[in-house]
Amino acid sequence: MFSDICGFKSVVGCIDCTHIRIPHVPGHEGHYYINGKNFPSLNVQVVCDASLKIMDIVARWYGSAHDSRIFNESALKLKFEGGQFHGRLLEDSGYACTPYLFIPVLRPRSRKEVRYNAKHVRTRNSVERCFGVLKSRFRCLQTGFRNSLENIKLYIVALAILHNIAVIFNEEEFPVEEVVEEQELQPIQAVGRGAAVRAAFIEENF
Repeated sequence: MFSDICGFKSVVGCIDCTHIRIPHVPGHEGHYYINGKNFPSLNVQVVCDASLKIMDIVARWYGSAHDSRIFNESALKLKFEGGQFHGRLLEDSGYACTPYLFIPVLRPRSRKEVRYNAKHVRTRNSVERCFGVLKSRFRCLQTGFRNSLENIKLYIVALAILHNIAVIFNEEEFPVEEVVEEQELQPIQAVGRGAAVRAAFIEENF
């Protein structure tokens, strides 16, 4: 459970995106796949649990798509909005703060907000570790594919399933190389209902 990491309550998953290198995509749509590091990729959204098991994956977006857009147009967001899921996701400051998706406090002004940020970072690190383990298990996710685009999307999901099986059976992990994900968006200042819910949560729990 995420609460076992450092006591951060009500977290059901950590979410982030990672780029998977693909061959150059020909035609007028090819430039959409060029990411911020100037190579063609798919931007893959993942939600993991505290054991690093992948709970949700979206592997269809082109490399120039912003992480926040992928989430905003995902079925996962609709399920949270519709009340099908309860609890909260943790993400970085490139996303909007909502009652079910907590981001760090951009400019902490109290000890409680500082403690919240510290625990947020430690807990959200689970998804970065998940990417590291996943790409170490399946090196093609690190080095890239040379297959057709539609097959690559299927392979990514299939490898996520194999990763989950390995987690369930406590398979030995390969040495993990640090995976540094590029911050694509400027930090967003939390406002509105999401910020109010987060502020009340911080006041009650930190």
